[in-house]
Amino acid sequence: MRLLTPVWNYVDALVHPSAQQDALMAARHRAFIAPRLLGSFAALASFPVYIALRGVPSALELGVFGWLVAPILIAYFLSRTGRYESAHVMSSLSLTGLVAVVAWCTGGIGSFAAIWLVVVPLEAALSASRRVVALAATFALAAAGLLLSLSAFDLQPPATALANEHGALAALAIISAALYATGLAFGAEQLTRTSAGLLNAEEERYRLLARNMTDVITRHGRNGAVLFASPAAEPLFGVRASELAGHGLFDRVHVADRPAFLTALADAAALGEDRSVEFRIRRNSDAEPHGGHFAWIEMRCRPLDPATDAAKCGEREVVAVLRDVTERKVQERALEIARKESERINNAKSRFLATMSHELRTPLNAIIGFSDMLSNDQIELDPAREREYAKLINDSGRHLLSVVNGILDMSKMESGNFEITLEPFAPAQAIRSCCDILVLKAQEAGVELKTRIAADLPEIVADRRALNQIMINLISNAIKFTQRGGRVSVSAICDGPQLVVAVEDNGVGIGEADLLRLGEAFFQARASYDRRHDGAGLGLSIVKGLVRLHNGDMDISSRLGAGTRVTVRLPIDCEGVRPAVEPIKLVTERAREFSAAANMQAKKSA
Repeated sequence: MRLLTPVWNYVDALVHPSAQQDALMAARHRAFIAPRLLGSFAALASFPVYIALRGVPSALELGVFGWLVAPILIAYFLSRTGRYESAHVMSSLSLTGLVAVVAWCTGGIGSFAAIWLVVVPLEAALSASRRVVALAATFALAAAGLLLSLSAFDLQPPATALANEHGALAALAIISAALYATGLAFGAEQLTRTSAGLLNAEEERYRLLARNMTDVITRHGRNGAVLFASPAAEPLFGVRASELAGHGLFDRVHVADRPAFLTALADAAALGEDRSVEFRIRRNSDAEPHGGHFAWIEMRCRPLDPATDAAKCGEREVVAVLRDVTERKVQERALEIARKESERINNAKSRFLATMSHELRTPLNAIIGFSDMLSNDQIELDPAREREYAKLINDSGRHLLSVVNGILDMSKMESGNFEITLEPFAPAQAIRSCCDILVLKAQEAGVELKTRIAADLPEIVADRRALNQIMINLISNAIKFTQRGGRVSVSAICDGPQLVVAVEDNGVGIGEADLLRLGEAFFQARASYDRRHDGAGLGLSIVKGLVRLHNGDMDISSRLGAGTRVTVRLPIDCEGVRPAVEPIKLVTERAREFSAAANMQAKKSA
């Protein structure tokens, strides 16, 4: 074998560059070149031995040995051009010509050489081309027909010395043809083995690719039935790929997405065009073997083979690639929620500017206007009018101060810098004091203010100033939005470990759409079409922030035209339910709420 290594290396070097990239085609080139070169050179090398044994050769014998140059030239032609089928046709034609000439000179169709015509199509079979085999068979049959015709019309040359040795030569011809055919058979077997090895290697590469791909590849009939699913289906869907066969995949698709799933497959099969669709599919897990959850899948499908006859009849199959896009969907949903949150913040800024332009400009105009009148020496004012103007300036200043304080308090709460000081005190006395402060305002508005405070209210541990601000804001709002002749009631009871304070009125009430937004900074119910009531829209948002600082809860129930009820629940011992007197970072809470909302929305959409 080592002696033949240089020979095989030389044969490999003769393979045309166009065939070297394809292992099977390179093997076919080597199978064509090697036997022709080796056989021809071996036969030519034996020519001196043949002369020594036979004596002076005849013209026919010289012609046969001269023909041995033809296979060498054909092999060189293939090596230079890479035209594999053309080389086979040339080889079949040259062999047919040699056999026909030798047979014509040695007895016609009955010659010992005629048996070699059978070898011509067998040699062409190694080309793996029907066209080449058909041409080789045509050459052999034409040669046989020509020999028959020549024999029938007695157009053969005189018998030669070779013809007189017919028996021995016939045996030699049969043996040599059998040996040549055996060589062809070994070549065919070698090519088959090479082809099978390459096919197995290619299949192994595809199997390796299919096992390690995260995307699932499926093949579908036109009705959506799965004919094949790659091994990646198991980690993606939580089931074996075999369980998706038939309508197993369709049964796992979310009911609402099944029409889109089938439409994409049907369009790809009927129209011969690529289609893409996203749908939800049930995914099993070890924790949920029978239930599972839904995941978002992106499927890109295309016709498998649009050139087949079945495809022309509208029955083409579809190949699809399925990919998990759940994470992308969650991110898209989070971005959508973030966009809406950004819009809400921008709207809040717009409301802030609109509200503050009114709430700040009105008292400032009053302060500047009345102070100008008081400081103008050319205008004579009596003492009563001066006191009236001074009172208006004072009221406007206090109103302006309350607005600024509200903004500062809200800012502190949102930044987490609003601190509460916990101390024990009697809540009943604090609530009555707030009612006493606002009873005059209620009388001026023509509103009846009633209190129902339980006699057995215990002391609570909370921020007294914060409770006063909560009650004053709630009672002020109730009086403000209650028509003359209306009623506002304040009640307080103890419900287990909580103090429950309720402020109820029978005023204008709140619409259902606005009720969901109450507690947002600078938002006023019906603010877009009703500005009969003054205010910056900070009262309820401050109350909500103070209640949350105490780890409490606020609930609002209302009906348009029937009144509003605000219920505040505070722990009796705020110090016991909260680890330390520490400001609550509302911004952090909002970020967590936003993240939770994004995940919840993504699960709902899935």
